[in-house]
Amino acid sequence: MAVGGPPVLVVTRLDDATADDVITELNRRRVPVVRVDPGDFPSEVTLSGTFDGIGPGGTLATPSRTLDVGSVRSVYWRRPTPYTADLTLNEQAARWAVEEARYGLGGILATLPGAHYINHPWRNRDAEYKPAQLAAAARFGFTIPPTLITNDPDRASEFITEHGPVIYKPLRETEYTDGTGRALTVWLEDVHPDQIDTRIRHTAHLFQQRVSKSADIRLTAVGDHLTAVRIDGSPGIDWRRHYEALTYTPVPVPPELTKGVRAYLDAFGLVFGAFDFGLGTDGRWHWYECNPNGQWAWFPDNITAPITNALADRLQHPQGTP
Repeated sequence: MAVGGPPVLVVTRLDDATADDVITELNRRRVPVVRVDPGDFPSEVTLSGTFDGIGPGGTLATPSRTLDVGSVRSVYWRRPTPYTADLTLNEQAARWAVEEARYGLGGILATLPGAHYINHPWRNRDAEYKPAQLAAAARFGFTIPPTLITNDPDRASEFITEHGPVIYKPLRETEYTDGTGRALTVWLEDVHPDQIDTRIRHTAHLFQQRVSKSADIRLTAVGDHLTAVRIDGSPGIDWRRHYEALTYTPVPVPPELTKGVRAYLDAFGLVFGAFDFGLGTDGRWHWYECNPNGQWAWFPDNITAPITNALADRLQHPQGTP
């Protein structure tokens, strides 16, 4: 096993248990790791990027590490906090500073020479669009529930009447807080025609026929390493609301889905993807979505350990395990 060598850069927030597992495994292998959160720039992170005829270089300094940006072997891009600005700046200046940080620091972090990304942040961004996900899933042969994206209340009512039962789901997990700053989550919910009114016109909404399911399935892909888990026990539509009631059973991936997952990842330029399916009473896996940066570390150790190892392998040996 190779020891030392160029560092792995982990881009994430401090309270990221998923990244912690991978960092612990890399430390066990004695692979150098530098962790940075772009949200700490500029208060705790100092950047000096250089560019000339031989390409980018320079340094990135955190309170505990100094990184040569030209020496990074791989990047694990997880869940960094949003860019920030000095609190003394007025609103317009702060907005300008945040965008300069995004395109300056963010641009350098996304163009590290020779680094292998899991996943590249721009590929994550592209793969987060639900319409693009649905179009790609159809192209690669997944079974997709009838879905409508609209701001037309009449069309929404017609769709719900025609395809009921129907659920509403957000198009993106955008940060949302109440008046006290407490984070709120927009869950999947059943929706009925009498709930539709002119407020639908305010933005785009996604409606989807509810799958008649016997269980849920989370399939975590790290390259060709696929881990599929059957999730039972949820008393409601959205199993994420009922972790304490859930049981997990590893299941094999049907060959045709293995091919589709590989094609899907390739189409978006992804190494990692967390795919959600409903296991229909008809036995088919019904496509819900693919989160290019989804969670997996809440599973029991016997499920998470192989995923952790697969990620550490790709980060430690970007060109393939020797």
